[in-house]
Amino acid sequence: MPSTTPVLPAPGLPHSIDSPDMRRAGRELLSLALIDARNHTLHLLGLHEQAMQKAGMASVPQVAGVMPQAWLAGHIGWFAEWWIARNTQRAFGLDCPARPTRLAAIEPMADSWWNPAQRGVADRWSQDLPDLAATRAYLLETLESTLELLERAAETDAGLYFYRLALFHEDLRGEQLVAMAQTLGLQLGAELPPPGAAREPISMPATRWRLGLVPGEGSGFAFAQECGIEELEVPEFEIDAQPVTWMQFVEFVEDGGYDREDLWSPQGWAWLQAEGRRAPRHVEQIGAAHRGTGGSVLQRRFGVATRAAGHQSAMHVSWWEAEAWARWAGRRLATEAEWEIAAHGASRRGFRWGEVHEWAAGTLRPWSGFRLDPWSAGSDFDPLPAFGHARVLRGASFATRARLRSLRFRGFAAPTRDDLFVGFRTCAI
Repeated sequence: MPSTTPVLPAPGLPHSIDSPDMRRAGRELLSLALIDARNHTLHLLGLHEQAMQKAGMASVPQVAGVMPQAWLAGHIGWFAEWWIARNTQRAFGLDCPARPTRLAAIEPMADSWWNPAQRGVADRWSQDLPDLAATRAYLLETLESTLELLERAAETDAGLYFYRLALFHEDLRGEQLVAMAQTLGLQLGAELPPPGAAREPISMPATRWRLGLVPGEGSGFAFAQECGIEELEVPEFEIDAQPVTWMQFVEFVEDGGYDREDLWSPQGWAWLQAEGRRAPRHVEQIGAAHRGTGGSVLQRRFGVATRAAGHQSAMHVSWWEAEAWARWAGRRLATEAEWEIAAHGASRRGFRWGEVHEWAAGTLRPWSGFRLDPWSAGSDFDPLPAFGHARVLRGASFATRARLRSLRFRGFAAPTRDDLFVGFRTCAI
C-alpha cells in the first residue's frame, strides 16, 4: 500500500524553490518549482531558436552530445506525463513498479515521438516529429495536468516522489540544453561567474564517513545511484580548495603533457591518440606564447573565442585528461568521500565548488543496499550498465539550477565525456 505517513517538519525543509532542500519539498513549493522549471525550459528553447536563426542554422547537426531541441523538449513533457498523469500507481512512489498500468497519453503519438525506448537517438532528427510550436503547446498541456494531480497528491515522500522526479529531470535536461548550445556554438547569453580567489590546499583530519542514504519516509528524494550506504574509514588527506585552474593546466600542457605516454593510462592514451587532442575541448590557444595577448587560454564559449582567467576552473576536461594531469602533478583525483567530507566540513576554510562538475577517482559502483528506482529500472537512465565503467561526477556547474546544487548529488558519465561543464580537483598522494 502507498505510505500514509506524513512528512514531518524538520530542519532543512525548503523555504524557496531555489533551495537544495527541494528534495523534501511539499505540494505548494513543488507546484511553484514545476512552473519555474517549465518556464525555464521554454525560455531556453526560445534562446536556442533565436541563436540558430542568427547563426544561419536551418537544422541541428547530428554530433555527439547533441539532439534536436524540439525532441528533447517534447521528451521533458512526455516524461512527466508518463510517470504522473498516465501512471495509475504513482502513489506508491519508489515502490511503484517499473512498468505500471498506464493510461493513454494526451497526444496519441507521444510514445512513438518522445519515448527513448521507441525513438532511438538516430531517429530523433526525423521529419515526422512535431515542430517547436506544437511541442510548446504539449509542454503547457502536460504541465497543467501535472499541477492538477499534484493538488490531490498525498503530502508524503511516496505521494510526491514522481513530482519531485519530474522536477529534477526537467532541471537536468535544462542544463543539457545549455551544454548543447556550447557544443553547437550558439550564443545564449550565458556567462561564467567571476573566479574566486585561489586558496591553498586544505588538510582534513582522519574520520569515519557514510556515503549515501537509505530511502524512507522523511528522507526526501534521491536518485538511484545515490541510494545505499558506504561506511568508510577515511585517513587524513589534503585536498585542493578549488578545482584545478587554467593556470595550473597550462603548466601541464607546456611540459608536454599531451605527448608523454607515461602520464596516461593505456585507455587514456588510446583515447588521446584517437582524438588527436592537444588541449581540452573548445580550446583554440593554450600556453605561454599567448600570455602577452591577455591570457594563456583562448576557449570558445557559446561560439565566441574568450580569454579564460587564470584562476578560472579548467573546463571541458575528460576524465582521462584529469587523471593524466594529476599524475603529472604528483597528485591524485579526489575520491567521492574526500570531496563530500571537505564540502561539508571545509566551506569556511575556502573549499569552493559549483563552477564545474568534478570528476572523482575510480569508477561508479553501487553502495550496499542499492536498489533501482522505477525510472532507472524502466528507462535509458539505468545506471546498472554504467557501474564499473562510468566515472562519478560530484558538485555542480554554473549552468546547474540552484535546487540541484546538493552535496549529495552523484552524477556519472563516460570518462571520454568532455562536452559537459566538467573539471576536477586533486589530493596529495
